[in-house]
Amino acid sequence: MTRGKRVQTAELEVRLLREGIIESRHLVQAAVADNRGRVLSVAGSAETASFVRSSLKPFQAMAVTSTGTLERFGLSDRDLAIMCSSHRGTIEQVRQVFNILWRCDVDPSMLQCPIPDGKRSPLEHNCSGKHAGMLAVCRQLGYPTSDYLQRNHPVQTLILSKVSELLRMPAAEFISAHDDCGAPTYFMQLGQMATLFAQLASGSSLDLERIVRAMTHHPILVAGEGEFDTEVMRLSEGALVSKSGAEGIQCIGRVGEGMGLAIKVMDGAKRAKYAVAVHLLKQIGWVTPAIAETLTERYLTLGNFKRLDVQGDLTAV
Repeated sequence: MTRGKRVQTAELEVRLLREGIIESRHLVQAAVADNRGRVLSVAGSAETASFVRSSLKPFQAMAVTSTGTLERFGLSDRDLAIMCSSHRGTIEQVRQVFNILWRCDVDPSMLQCPIPDGKRSPLEHNCSGKHAGMLAVCRQLGYPTSDYLQRNHPVQTLILSKVSELLRMPAAEFISAHDDCGAPTYFMQLGQMATLFAQLASGSSLDLERIVRAMTHHPILVAGEGEFDTEVMRLSEGALVSKSGAEGIQCIGRVGEGMGLAIKVMDGAKRAKYAVAVHLLKQIGWVTPAIAETLTERYLTLGNFKRLDVQGDLTAV
């Protein structure tokens, strides 16, 4: 992220209205950046930092696209899409994860993501596609598979090197922690998250271009029917690439334009990040009025008596 003067603007506020009366409030910060790392607009501060969580998945998949793993094992764009996913464990999604492992001759028991409550297999965990991709890279490059989630494992250092290169930041400067699935995640500023998604959407890298194509052509695999990422990519017909992260993270790239949007809900509320995403996509003109209306109905109207209202806007910097 290009460093300049520190800019602090008003945060966004999401209000839960029950029959027009404010019941709850969420404070939200956001940033838009280009693929050169320049922050273009902000609500709050682009230097606000959080763990990127599952919004990192498209960049973790670069370990697959950049090593010949897809070609060696005959993996498709559907396989790549599920590697980038936070899926719901549907039969279609679980079968796609299994397909990756089967083609790479990896037993599902080698997945080190947890077995979800009430489920029978780690294949059903929402991060199983990402884990399958990591194991596929291990098979391709001859890395050990028993400790593939350790921060110093070659597949993790490969992933970090890709992220480091995109952000032009030394790998040693990244702060990491284990995500809930066990894989490393990284502490980043909103401006850096937005820059990553601007890079993803820019079309300047064949590896990233293939990841975008996989996600936008197979949005049902990336999240699931009715889920925000799936619906944004489906409704925009591939003009936007979208990936949510836990604890109030939402990142979106405008395909072909080299611009990215990153959102952080300060209290981690999922409902607030979707409301802000719709609000800001309208403000910056990344969706048509018809798409905005559909998204508003799905993600800001919470039944007959409740709705979400977003106050505030991005400020150009």
